[in-house]
Order: sequence, then structure tokens, then C-alpha cells
Amino acid sequence: MKRSIKLIMLCLVLISFSSCNHTKKTDSKLSEAENQLDLLVKSVDNNFNGKFNPATDTLVAFAPRSINSDKSLRLVKSKDWCSGFFAGCLWEMYEITGDKKWEESALRFTLPIENQKFNGGTHDMGFKIMPSFGKAYQFTDDTTYRNILIQAAKTLCTRFNPTVGCIKSWDTNKWKYPVIIDNMMNLELLFWATQQTGDSVYYNIAVTHAKTTMKNHFRKDYSSYHVVDYDPETGNVIQKNTHQGYADESSWARGQGWALYGFTMVYRETHNKIFLEQAKNVASYILNFPGMPEDLIPYWDYMAPDIPNAPRDASAAAVTASALYELSSYVQNTDKAIYLKAANKIMNSLSTKYSSAPGTNYGFILDHSTGHKPGNSEIDVPIIYSDYYYLEALIRKTNITKSNNVK
Repeated sequence: MKRSIKLIMLCLVLISFSSCNHTKKTDSKLSEAENQLDLLVKSVDNNFNGKFNPATDTLVAFAPRSINSDKSLRLVKSKDWCSGFFAGCLWEMYEITGDKKWEESALRFTLPIENQKFNGGTHDMGFKIMPSFGKAYQFTDDTTYRNILIQAAKTLCTRFNPTVGCIKSWDTNKWKYPVIIDNMMNLELLFWATQQTGDSVYYNIAVTHAKTTMKNHFRKDYSSYHVVDYDPETGNVIQKNTHQGYADESSWARGQGWALYGFTMVYRETHNKIFLEQAKNVASYILNFPGMPEDLIPYWDYMAPDIPNAPRDASAAAVTASALYELSSYVQNTDKAIYLKAANKIMNSLSTKYSSAPGTNYGFILDHSTGHKPGNSEIDVPIIYSDYYYLEALIRKTNITKSNNVK
């Protein structure tokens, strides 16, 4: 599907969000939108406005990901695992405000990702497709987007090995059959596909992957390995390593966030309590870790050797906050209170200490994320998926507040 698209960069700036604020209509989507839109309009008018090839060339870098070391804006192509998050941010803004201009902008950044529905060389299908086309279908009910999503799910299934019981993450010579904890996040696309089609093959693959990951990725304290390598012929574990963490036996912060979010989502889709217990145990590890900073924004690795001078990771915190809000809805009493208190504290910290100053950082919402510290890439910078999960957490908090009728 070729379309002529003029891709423009919209800048997002979000004002401070605090559970301690006592402004009128505190915590409602309406008041947040009213406060945000003034700054957002100024950001669109006054900040970076990208000039891109209007042709539907799949090789054009169009999606904002982060900021380069030379302070220029880093744009990526549709094949990049982060390509769908900016469209997702715009869809989230549309959900918050109901303003059609955000829907129109979201579609501009969603459509160029369609070619990825046939990309069988990556496990990151869910990361790219669900924030973009998943939300496009959610808000428009356009069956064109539904069909794209179903094809993407079919493509993702081609990476599943029933002997291993997992979807392969990377095609690389370093490992035989690597599976990373991040891959839990891509299972949501498969659950969605079964709901839409009635075909249980997607559901069964997702559940099998989750059970295998639960069995092999976690230590006794419920911290997660980043990479587990399998023998594709026997399904046996060969080795357990890291790629983006400090060491094989350390706890990479965003990996713990992926684990918490992933198993919470799998419980939502299956109602199997083994997944709920796994999510609760991972949450306990995160929230009770002795070295967790007071503001609950973790260092990039919980065991980084240069703590307290190690970089923080706002993206890990945003993923964790969003997961905790959802997890709180599946538990009662003490656990619910613990998860909500922690999520609120994370959001308060992010909005007051880790947000970009208005009009800076090309309009990224949050600053101080860490992408790949061992690779010396994206260290202490804004990263688009941090903004995506921050906005998702903001929406979830608002919905919880409304459902509880809390002023």
C-alpha cells in the first residue's frame, strides 16, 4: 500500500505531573490535556520541524528515537525496533485529548510502518506494530489496520520453535537460539490475534513462550537474565548471558521492567494465576531491591559498579510504573496499595526530576534514559519508548483514579 505522506516531526512537551499537586481537576485526563496542549502547540510551532522525502520510500528515516551524541535528533527507519513508539505517543495524546489533530498526526507516522508486517527477521513485531497499527485499529475500527495486525502476528509466529518453546529473538552467530526477556512484550500481538480471529495458534505460542521464559530466565530472587541461549535441536539451555546489562549475573534495569510488564500482560490475557504470581514476585524484587534509589528511578543496572554515579534509566522506570498500575488492578488490599504508591512515586519523580525542560530536547517528554550502556549508545538521553510508556502510565493512573472516584 503506497501512499504519499509528508512526514513532519511533532514535538511533545509534558508539564510536571505529580500525585501531590492540588490543582483544579487534578489527575483527570481533561485537566492534563488542557495543561499540556498550550505547551504542545508552542513546541510544534517553535521547535524542530523535520523535512523528509514525501515519497513512501521505506528506506527514509522518519521516526524520532533519541538524540545523538552531537545533539542532533536521531531518526530511524521502519525496520528499527523503536519505529512505532512515536506514532504510539501521538495516539496516546489523541486518547487523552480527543483532538482530531493528534489522530491525523498519528496516522502519518503509523502508515510507513506497514511494510514491517512481512519482516520475519525480527522478534520486535509487537514493539513496532501494537503502538502504531494496534492503536490505529483501536481508535478508528478500520479493518485495513486489523488485517495488517493479523499478518504481523502470522509473521511473528514463523520465529517460534516448538522444541525450544520460545520465539527466537535475534539472528546472530553469537548465540544459537537467543531469547531475550524483552520478547515478553511482543506476546500481546499474538493474544490480540487470537481474540480477533478465534485461531488459538497465536494464543498457544504466546503462553508456551511465557511458560518457557518463566522457567529459564529467572533466578531464585526473581531477577531476570537478559539472554538465554537454547539448542534449537533439543531445546536445552546452553548459556545465560547479558547483552545490555553490566554482567551476566547482574540485573539490567529495563529487563526487570520488561519482565514485570510482560507477565502482568500475560495474566490479563490468560487469567492463569501462575503468571500473576510471577509478576508479583518480579515486582517484589524491584521494589525491595536494597540499592534502589529513594526516588525509585533505577540505575541502568541494579549492580552497576559505579553506583551512585552510574546513569539512571527513566525508561525502565516508566515501563515499571505502567506495569504497576495494571498489576494493582489484579490484586487486593495491601498489594494494591503498595503498587499504587510505588507507581505514583515513580511518576512524580519522572515528571519533576527527569522531564525535559519545555522547548528543549526536540520535544521529548522525558530525559535521562539509558539505552545500551555497554555499547556506549543512548546514555543519559531522551528515548522515545520512555515517553510512550510514561504516557501510558499517565493514562492508566487517570483511569484508576476515575474508576475509584478519587478526587
